Amino acid sequence: MFETLLIANRGEIACRIARTARRMGLRTVAVYSDADREALHVALCDTAVRIGAPEAARSYLDATAIVAAARAAGAQAIHPGYGFLSESLALIDACEAAGLIFVGPSRDAIQRMGSKIESKRIALDAGVPVVPGYHADDQDPAVLQAAADGIGYPVLIKASAGGGGKGMRVVRSAAEFAAALATVRREAKASFGDDRVLLERYLDEPRHLEVQLLGDKHGHLVHLFERECSIQRNHQKVIEEAPAPHLPPAVRETLFAHALTMGRAIGYDSTGTIEFIHDSRSGDSFFLEMNTRLQVEHPVTELTVGIDLVEWQLRVAAGEPLGFAQPDLSQRGCAIEARVCAENPAAGFAPEIGALIGYHEPRGEGVRVDSGVRSGSQVTPYYDSMLAKVIAHADDRPTAARRLAAALDDTVLLGVHSNLGFLADLLRHDHFAQVLSTHYIERAFPAGWQPRADEGLAIAAAAVHGVLTQQAAAGRSAWQSLGAWRATGAGSGTGSTQVLLEDEQRCVHEVSVSPQGDSWRVHVGDLELNLAATLVGDTLALQRDGLTVRFTVALEQHATQGERVWLAGPGSTWAWRRLDRWQRALKGAAGADDERGGNRLLAPMPGLVTQVQISVGMTVNAGDTLVQMEAMKMVHTLSAPAAGRVSELRCRVGDAVRGGDVLVIMEAMESEEKQ
Repeated sequence: MFETLLIANRGEIACRIARTARRMGLRTVAVYSDADREALHVALCDTAVRIGAPEAARSYLDATAIVAAARAAGAQAIHPGYGFLSESLALIDACEAAGLIFVGPSRDAIQRMGSKIESKRIALDAGVPVVPGYHADDQDPAVLQAAADGIGYPVLIKASAGGGGKGMRVVRSAAEFAAALATVRREAKASFGDDRVLLERYLDEPRHLEVQLLGDKHGHLVHLFERECSIQRNHQKVIEEAPAPHLPPAVRETLFAHALTMGRAIGYDSTGTIEFIHDSRSGDSFFLEMNTRLQVEHPVTELTVGIDLVEWQLRVAAGEPLGFAQPDLSQRGCAIEARVCAENPAAGFAPEIGALIGYHEPRGEGVRVDSGVRSGSQVTPYYDSMLAKVIAHADDRPTAARRLAAALDDTVLLGVHSNLGFLADLLRHDHFAQVLSTHYIERAFPAGWQPRADEGLAIAAAAVHGVLTQQAAAGRSAWQSLGAWRATGAGSGTGSTQVLLEDEQRCVHEVSVSPQGDSWRVHVGDLELNLAATLVGDTLALQRDGLTVRFTVALEQHATQGERVWLAGPGSTWAWRRLDRWQRALKGAAGADDERGGNRLLAPMPGLVTQVQISVGMTVNAGDTLVQMEAMKMVHTLSAPAAGRVSELRCRVGDAVRGGDVLVIMEAMESEEKQ
């Protein structure tokens, strides 16, 4: 066994690999970009080496820099994790040239399975069925159109070198084919440098099933049973589980046989996954692709089989034979995994960036968390939005689902919005007990998902929290320490505090909080609530009608956007900007200006401010460039909507901004000034 391992990745998978490596007594080396200098994976490893700029192409995708880091740190092996360079021939070649061990399968296996066209040819030669389609080399549009017509619609166009849901389009008629083909080719060329495509018959009720393989360099190969990965959004997995529910034993055994046949056909010698598409209507299963690396969803296999896959990756890479054979393996219970991402499901799954100002992981029997973040971690626009995975294991599927949903409810993630509530609702939906398909999400929430939580109660909680924190800060009654809060009412002691909270749609909620003995009377619009409140640390407990609801609260101070209060409660997360009466008056005046033509430049989406080409007092014309920002891996130029003078600048180069944040405020110019 080698002594020092470099982990060529970041986030939760880098942390997960580091924990197993250290348990095995290995010295660990992290690599990091400038954006990840303070990241959790850096802190968990024995040493760390900078490899470049924040952009992945200049750091985590730079095989030369990673190999140089390994040599400088004295590492003998490199584990690539998943994503980035995990299936990169360039990294394998660089490792071989430097005398380093690549923790993964052979170069030949990665090369042969890296092309969806080539992998399907191997499957057909081995007698493994594939989805009826076109997998040939001739990429002439007319040939592809004719092939699609022959397959029959709907047909799926897929990038040959694709993955992660990129470069895929469903075409439902011949008239749509040419435009869809052009789009897929553009996406494939931009994402993978290869615009070749294949065509497949589109299955209307597909299940996405996969089989975990593990082989060594001595010719041993076993399967570690199957996983269900049908709950997807835009062809990307959301929830995975093992074993697959409602799967006939004969189908299960067929999948195992096909997976082993594929692995033996290429002499597979590491961890890998054979993915299948299963037609629920016909009962047929087809080879889809092979992932020649560790999968995101590997924990559900580990928990049900009792094997640490990362440990065996390392042992196999060091030349050790497998310590078990197929008869030694069995499954125990059920495990379900949910991918926790920085995104806002209530806003069309818009990506989120910012600092995590509050983060608490759930605990409980059978609950596991693989995380790459902690309080203070930065969620940047440079990398994937997945922050953590929450996994639950139990003797049966219903118990595992309940445990996981409860664990998601208990997870606190403040500073960015996340999909925690959405994931919990997926698990609790009636459809989850039925046979799954890749259409699960759209059928569970045909009108889109919205939080199940009580927003009125959450607004009341934020207002009460403001009063209680003012009271605690001054060490005296709330009425003596209101600061910017406005108290109104008679002098008899029955006065109320008016709290102003601006939501992310720029709507201001005016909340009245009045003392009522040992409790509070709170008015939110037409809603009246009588609440008892207790604030301990960051936990606010509200009692209402004999029931207690707990919220976790955190405050975020922004240099230009002011104070924002974040609340995590049952089923959702909220954020409001706190205003005082002077800010409200100014906002009202600004709002009038907005109606006369708009004087605010807003960030169209979350991103990073890369250029600011103006200063306060500068006069600009309509169409002049004010700010540039990078979002969704593209540069966006934000221009002045009308002529005016810059009265306020609320962003700086390097700021991570959210969608809707005010970046610039303009003063309208008088007509004589414009001339």
